[in-house]
Amino acid sequence: MSPQPWWHPDALAARRPFLQRRAEMEAAIKGWFAKAGFIEVATPALQLSPGNETHLKAFPTRLTDPFGGPDSPLHLHTSPEFAMKKLLAGGMQRIHQMARVFRDGEAGPLHSPEFTMLEWYRAPGTLAEIMADTDALLAAAADGGPLSWQGHQVPADGPAERLSVDDAFQRHCGFSLLDTIADPFNPDPDPTPLADHAASLGIECAPTDRFEDIFFRLFLARIEPHLGRQRPTFLHAYPAALGALARRDPTDPRVVERFEVYVAGMELANAFGELTDPAEQRQRFEHDMALKEKLYGTRYPIDEDFLAALPHLPDCAGIALGIDRLAMLTSGANHIHQVLWAPVTPQA
Repeated sequence: MSPQPWWHPDALAARRPFLQRRAEMEAAIKGWFAKAGFIEVATPALQLSPGNETHLKAFPTRLTDPFGGPDSPLHLHTSPEFAMKKLLAGGMQRIHQMARVFRDGEAGPLHSPEFTMLEWYRAPGTLAEIMADTDALLAAAADGGPLSWQGHQVPADGPAERLSVDDAFQRHCGFSLLDTIADPFNPDPDPTPLADHAASLGIECAPTDRFEDIFFRLFLARIEPHLGRQRPTFLHAYPAALGALARRDPTDPRVVERFEVYVAGMELANAFGELTDPAEQRQRFEHDMALKEKLYGTRYPIDEDFLAALPHLPDCAGIALGIDRLAMLTSGANHIHQVLWAPVTPQA
């Protein structure tokens, strides 16, 4: 016997409590932003460049010219980040958006190929201010209740733990990650020292593994499950090789101004002190797209308009937070489909 379709009254009734909680949570979040002086914006999902992260897969499409000209290749964005930063370059200061975003090849209890991303930015702004925003927003979203995942109840009404990546490695792996990086300006650090530590902990690595590969083998096995168990954790000060669009820490060039938010072992958000140097950003994009082509046989265009906007950015900071995952945490859902109004595929 086939399962009921997602729209069947009985199937929908089973999800109604989660969806009701989601609606209440989103209203509370928008209310918090309004009180904090943020403006809600809306930017197009169709973009020339969907984002230049090495491992993300975007959905390609084409824009047909109604006047007989050539079609324009476009992508569905993986994040509204580029467009929102252009608004900052134009003079906007505090902005937020709940955007539908698209990432191919993603499925599972925490993943959907189409999902909702909350992004907000402060210009001028600091990573410390974004941390304070996040503390307040989690409390508003939870509305006095706990954040729940896999049997863990995490309070949302207090400041999150601040933990550096290096401290996390020392705590859970027994060594300093930064001590394994000889050249902090090398986008592909020598993986050998990190591989030696992994081997001593019983984690196998392949000869072709890069520094990033070994980092995530150790991180996923030894560190991530412990993060955010007693209270949310802001994991900060990532190695520069994992910097993406974050600027280097002016006090320590080995790390960048980046933090991720974890609750009960679930990754919830990713934040940057934003890089505003177009030359360094271009270098990172070109490195990441060359690696993407090597690994996956494809690359995405670099948004030249975005690079042109970077020098006009003030010192600013921003964050991307998964609304569907936060809805799971505030409602007690154990699968992302329970908090989606409709799945991407009718079989789900």
